[in-house]
Amino acid sequence: MSRQHTALSVNVNKVALVRNTRHLGIPSVTRAATLCLQAGAHGITVHPRPDQRHVRTGDVFELGELLKAWPDREYNIEGNPFHNLLDVARDVKARGLPLHQLTFVPDSEGQFTSDHGWAFPADAERLKPVIAQARALGARVSLFMDPEPAQMAAAKAVGADRVELYTEPYAAAWHAPERTAQLERYRAAAQAALDAGLGVNAGHDLNRDNLGAFVRGVPGVAEVSIGHALIADALEMGYAETVRAYLACM
Repeated sequence: MSRQHTALSVNVNKVALVRNTRHLGIPSVTRAATLCLQAGAHGITVHPRPDQRHVRTGDVFELGELLKAWPDREYNIEGNPFHNLLDVARDVKARGLPLHQLTFVPDSEGQFTSDHGWAFPADAERLKPVIAQARALGARVSLFMDPEPAQMAAAKAVGADRVELYTEPYAAAWHAPERTAQLERYRAAAQAALDAGLGVNAGHDLNRDNLGAFVRGVPGVAEVSIGHALIADALEMGYAETVRAYLACM
């Protein structure tokens, strides 16, 4: 399959969140992922939190089985490496399932949603061994980071392969005067990451309105991970049309 410069990974957590309100197994997380992949999504993202309030461990394995049939797409599992993430990753590999990327996010166990990145030098020493464990599993490691250019070389120094820039401040400024200044923050952070030898991912509150300007204005964005807005759009437009709309933005 021909790939765009920026890959779209669909986070299916919100599909699981709706399903978990009943005991009927609908909507199906694997069906949602299948429809997104058929429409051209480059990968699937899940964030299996310890409380399993949305994607559950069984979903992680079922999606891994699904992705075995899509060898040109990627599986990204994100979460806190000091909670359950590495245990889940080991189980995925033990089952012979694909695992392309682990995205380390500094969430607390009961946190509503991700809202900040790792900080250096504070987190450096504790991240080094878990990054090494993840890479030993054959996974690329991406660190969820605030758009701070001075932090990027430190992320590389602890062994990360990529950073995922936390984009909520950019999204929040989309209709505000500081929109241009925010985009410049991300441009500078991405360039610093590239200069340090890191790949650049991005995610959080990206949507059809703000995505295009972001990938055009920020250099070298290899992947965007989008969940909430994309699934919300899919409620109105359907999965296939929504994925195609997001791809068109890029």
